[in-house]
Amino acid sequence: MITTHPPSIGSRRGSLACVGMGMTLGSHLTPLARSHIAQADVVFAGLSDGAVEMWLQRMHADVRSLQPYYGEGKSRMQTYRQWVELMMIELRAGKRVCGVFYGHPGIFAWSPHKVIEVARAEGFEAHMEPGISAEDCLYADLGIDPGRFGCQHFEASQLLFYERRIDPTGYLVLWQVGLVGDLSLTRFSTGSAYRQVLVDLLRRDYPLDHEVIIYRAATLPIQAPEMRRIALRDLPTADLTTEHTVVLPPAAPLKPYLAMREQLAALDRETIMA
Repeated sequence: MITTHPPSIGSRRGSLACVGMGMTLGSHLTPLARSHIAQADVVFAGLSDGAVEMWLQRMHADVRSLQPYYGEGKSRMQTYRQWVELMMIELRAGKRVCGVFYGHPGIFAWSPHKVIEVARAEGFEAHMEPGISAEDCLYADLGIDPGRFGCQHFEASQLLFYERRIDPTGYLVLWQVGLVGDLSLTRFSTGSAYRQVLVDLLRRDYPLDHEVIIYRAATLPIQAPEMRRIALRDLPTADLTTEHTVVLPPAAPLKPYLAMREQLAALDRETIMA
């Protein structure tokens, strides 16, 4: 549980900025995010790559890694609450705090949203600065325009935990498939048996030979994005980590909504006659 505290009277007012580092080291950091880092008194780093964290340490003298708070068998929610409290301690002390997170700080990131909520509740200035996310890279690398057929995004486990509706005429993007089915929030991967449950659900809307794309954005300038194409039936045995995203292209054509088109045509005729 995160508790809030009233600001101390007469103390220097702290401020908070949660910024995105982007996905690829060095090339995705925006000038405004860089400015927040440079002006901070203390920087907290929630980054997925040690090389990126080392690069950040060259930008600021006081960078504190959040990665050591993860632990085998420890709930990730406990870790994320610790991250919030660590940032709030420095904020309540009157410091300019910057939380730096890989990609976009508001996408698949509980702590930045929560710490901003708590900070604002206590009267502090708090701001989120967007960054280039894995989703942005996915559209560019795979050549997908989400406006053409539509695009659904789900954290993969949501398809198993809740009754969600899938539209196979658009793109389906599944995040964190490597963790699918984990109710405990203590594991860093599940396994093929869990992914088989996911495939059994997806086969209601997709044939087993439907092509799926396993994607991972590049995090270093010397890397290329990872893009593997396999059949849906082979997903359980594919090599996956939490950083991989699974994309299912459309499996059926868009079906014209004839009644609605006629209704719109009638409106057009009325407009012309008016």
